[in-house]
Amino acid sequence: MGADLHAAVFYAILDTGYVPRENLVAKCRALLAGGADIIQLRAKRESTSERIGILDTLVPLFEGTEVPLIVNDDIEAALRFPGLGLHVGQDDMSPGEARARLGPGRVLGLSTHSPEQAAGALAHSDALDYFAVGPVFATPTKPDYTPVGLELVRHVAEMEPELPWFAIGGIKRHNLSQVLAAGARRVVAVSDVLCAEDSSVVIAEYKTACRS
Repeated sequence: MGADLHAAVFYAILDTGYVPRENLVAKCRALLAGGADIIQLRAKRESTSERIGILDTLVPLFEGTEVPLIVNDDIEAALRFPGLGLHVGQDDMSPGEARARLGPGRVLGLSTHSPEQAAGALAHSDALDYFAVGPVFATPTKPDYTPVGLELVRHVAEMEPELPWFAIGGIKRHNLSQVLAAGARRVVAVSDVLCAEDSSVVIAEYKTACRS
């Protein structure tokens, strides 16, 4: 396994749909300064070679930290960098196959959108370090997905899984209390953080709320 994420509460996504390439390093520094427990590069429109170019500029920022850096849905890019983690979706390779290719020591996560998929993640807990549950609310980051609502968050919380999980999708400071009340203890926020003038301050607000 890649890391113990039980103590993690805030997962940041560095999405090139929100942050221009020339600003990625500065924004990543802000995410780290704010105390993000895990950071994912999500570059859906870019090619593998372009992702590798971006990662060349980001990976050095993580030296001397214990914050895992993850790449979304690109195992070839992940394998180019020692210790780089991977996040996969339901339509990507299976967690078992991904873990076999990654080997130990890298963080591996999985998206889930239903009770059945959440149960499937738990069945692969030997391969996964975490799973994500959502999208909780409508979000432009995942326009093709119907929001699962707070019901799925409650369902997963009631399962009390040992495997760490994060609520994701349309989460903002104004609705965070609803997500936490539904039983989530770890969250992902994208636009609310990336579009803020000072992302580090916003992350600190999320972490305080999640730990209160």
